[in-house]
Amino acid sequence: MENLNFIDPLLHGITPNPASKLSVKNLVCAGISTLVIGAVLKKAGHNKTAAVVGGLALPLLASACYKKLSKISKDKKAETESSGIEYNH
Repeated sequence: MENLNFIDPLLHGITPNPASKLSVKNLVCAGISTLVIGAVLKKAGHNKTAAVVGGLALPLLASACYKKLSKISKDKKAETESSGIEYNH
């Protein structure tokens, strides 16, 4: 029989890899460090390189904020969500 793993990989036990294993702390440190490196490069006279490196800071910091906010909202949702069984004592 043919190997038909491409039809539905979840049926065959193939799970997708997680998108990112970086923590929020790592993303924030990377964002701040790119800002600092960009500032140092600009002071050294490498304006175009500083713009490229400094431009990476905003996406890194934005993804850190998104990851933190999504974790907070997931935790709040788990707290308020009931199991479907209501106890009336």
